[in-house]
Parts: sequence; C-alpha cells; structure tokens
Amino acid sequence: MLRSCQLTLSAAKRSLREQFQLQALRHQQTASKMEKFDLPKRLQGSTPSVWNEYIALAMQYKPLNLGQGFPDDAAPEYVTHSLADIAKEENPLLHQYTRGYGHVRLVNALSKLYSGLVGKELNPLSDILITSGAYEALYSTIMGHVDVGDEVIIIEPFFDCYEPMVKMAGGVPRFIPLKLRKAEGPISSADWVLDDAEFESLFNSKTKMIILNTPHNPIGKVFNRKELERIAELCRKWNVLCVSDEVYEWLVFDGAEHIRICTLPGMWDRTITLGSAGKTFSVTGWKIGWAYGPAELIRNLQMVHQNSVYTCPTPLQEGVARSFEVELARLGQPESYFLSLPRELKQKRDFMAKFLSESGMRPTIPEGGYFMLADWSPLADKIDLSSEPDKHRDYKFTKWMTKNMGLQGIPPSAFYSEPNKHLGEDFVRYCFIKKQENLDKAAELLSKWK
Repeated sequence: MLRSCQLTLSAAKRSLREQFQLQALRHQQTASKMEKFDLPKRLQGSTPSVWNEYIALAMQYKPLNLGQGFPDDAAPEYVTHSLADIAKEENPLLHQYTRGYGHVRLVNALSKLYSGLVGKELNPLSDILITSGAYEALYSTIMGHVDVGDEVIIIEPFFDCYEPMVKMAGGVPRFIPLKLRKAEGPISSADWVLDDAEFESLFNSKTKMIILNTPHNPIGKVFNRKELERIAELCRKWNVLCVSDEVYEWLVFDGAEHIRICTLPGMWDRTITLGSAGKTFSVTGWKIGWAYGPAELIRNLQMVHQNSVYTCPTPLQEGVARSFEVELARLGQPESYFLSLPRELKQKRDFMAKFLSESGMRPTIPEGGYFMLADWSPLADKIDLSSEPDKHRDYKFTKWMTKNMGLQGIPPSAFYSEPNKHLGEDFVRYCFIKKQENLDKAAELLSKWK
C-alpha cells in the first residue's frame, strides 16, 4: 500500500513538473513570437509623451488646466463662421480631396502674406507646403532632410517631439541649453541665453540642421537680431540647414520684434520656416500648418508628405484661406487679430505674473508666445512631495499640485534631454491663453493656499 502511494505521489510530481516545463516552453515561444513585433530599432527608447500622461491626469482629477497650450475661449467669429459657411455651400468639391501639397486658395493667401513679410516673391505651388499642423511640418522636414548619422542641434528647452523625430530619422541630436544669466530681481525671457563658445563648438562637418524656435516655447524668448545673426553666421560657415519653428510669430509683447531668420543675408537658401493656423487663429483643433522656403528644400518635405499624409482636409484649408484673406485686407490695422490678440494676451500675461509672484514663485516674463515658466523652488519647504514617486522634482510638484490644489501645470524637464533634465526641475510651465475667469480661479487657488 505504501509502495503504491509513493508511486502515485512520484507520478503526480512528475506530471506537475512536466506541466510547468510545458508552460515555460509555451511562454518562451510566445515571447519569441512577440519579440518580432517589438518596437523597431528606430523607435526603441520611445515613451509616452508628457501630454498623454498629463491629459490622463487631468481626466482623473479634473483640475483647472493651465498646462496644455490651447485657448479655452472662442476663436474669432469670422474664422469659425467660415467653416460653417463652407459646410452649407453647394460646391461639392469643397468636401473632396484637394491638391496634395496644399489647397490652391490657401497657398495663394500664404504666398501673398509671406512674400510681403520676407521681401521675396514666394511661388505658391513650389515654395509652400500645407501640412497636418506644424507638427507634421516638423516631421516632414526632419524626415525629408536628416539622414543616418547627421547631427542636428537642438536648443533646450525644446518642444518635446524634436528629439524623437531626429532619432527616428537616424540623426544624432546635439543639445545646448538656454541658461538663465540673472539671479535676482524681475526675470525676462531675454535673460535666458546661449553660451557662445559652447554653441559654436557644436558645429562641425557632420552638422546637418539646427532647429530654432522663436518666439520660444516654453520660455517665451524672442531671439533678437544679434542672436539670430550669430546663428546665421554659423549656419553659413558650416553649410547647415536652419529649421525655424515660428508658430507664435504674431504673439510678441513689449515692443519685441519677431525677426524671420530667413530674411538675414545668405539664409533664405538654407532656411525652412514653419507656421500654424492653430496658433495664428486660435483653432488648434483644426491641425493645419505649413512650411515655406526655397523649392529645392521644400521638395524633400513634399516627398515625405505625399507618401504619408498625402493631403489635408479641404474644408479646413478653405476656412483658413478665407480667414487669411480677411486679415490680409486689414494687415497692420488696430482691428487685425494679429494685433488684437497679443494686446489681450499681454494683460493676461501680466496678471499671471502678478499672482504667481504673490504666491512665492519667480516667473520669467515672456516676450512672446503664451506660456510662462515659473521657478517654484521657493515653495519647496512648504510642500511634502514624498507621496509622488517620480524621478524629477518638477513632475512631483506638478502632480502634487494637480491632486491637492486642483491646478495643473506642465513639468519643463520634459523639454530637456536626459543629461540636462535637472535644469528644468525647479520650474513649472503655465499657459495664459485662457479665459480671464479661469485665470482668476488660478489666482484664488494660490492665494488661499498661501
């Protein structure tokens, strides 16, 4: 009897061991199969963006969202009404595919606008490409011009897609941070500067491109003529392409001048300039952008665009075209949206700077754009951030504020390369293109907390 039980137990153990081995084999086979479908090498290392993470956070905690860069007030009526009119018109072609490189009415309007601004006649059919937002303009520019091993200079902090797009193209990002040169007193975005020797050292025979963002997100810096001339000098010396991200081109304050780098001597032939209808007309959901420059450079973007996006929505392009036609007729006049919006935003900027200062933070006053960086480190001893497990302090702070204060900002370390993320940890980014009532609520939240 004992012998029989021992044999039965031994058989059971053997059977269990065989089951475990079979499960392990199946797991190994599944893992081997799934490995085939892992991220390709050009995408490995990619992680969900800060936007995905903070949108989910906002959906969960429902804070007052001053983090994301979109207006929460109505766009101009002539802009939104244009789309309503298009929807009701009898012309069926306004709802079909349009020209792949850009709706003719829109590229004609852009040609008329920018030819006057840059002092050079732009061919609407060859010098301008309409894209799915400035985001795609960046993508098509980088994918169309950067080859494996090409070096691309990126000024930090940077819009977070610059780095992954360069890597996706096989390029090598080379970073240089803007650094705050002022320790005390009121801070302007002009106080954030590049170290000239460090900047010059990045240029070499492998340098293919530099990405310039002016007015700058998130600092709000408007690069002045001397700074742009230095960038242009090095681009000419090393035969480097300049990609100028100018989506906030109309949003400048305090007499700051937005200078298009393509207008500097020797720069037209080596500059691609990017723009955005979303930022220009406060309709970020329309996702219409553009790139302009010499046909020889735009051709590369066209090759990427035609084999990925192909064409952008016809009704939206028509609506943007009609909106530009309205503005072209009153360009430079007080009622122009290109002048009235920055007037309105300047007041909101000043109001935000005031309530952030009163809360104990140290804001950087932007010369352009609609974002404001604020140094929150003076508040560090008033907050217990131990409940937040994130690696970087600005992530801890912004998440704590979202959950406990009901006020959301964006952590600027997301806009730095890994070695330089510490440079952004003492800051938070807020957006001030919001309804005044929401800015009032933010001020009240911080006042009560203080």
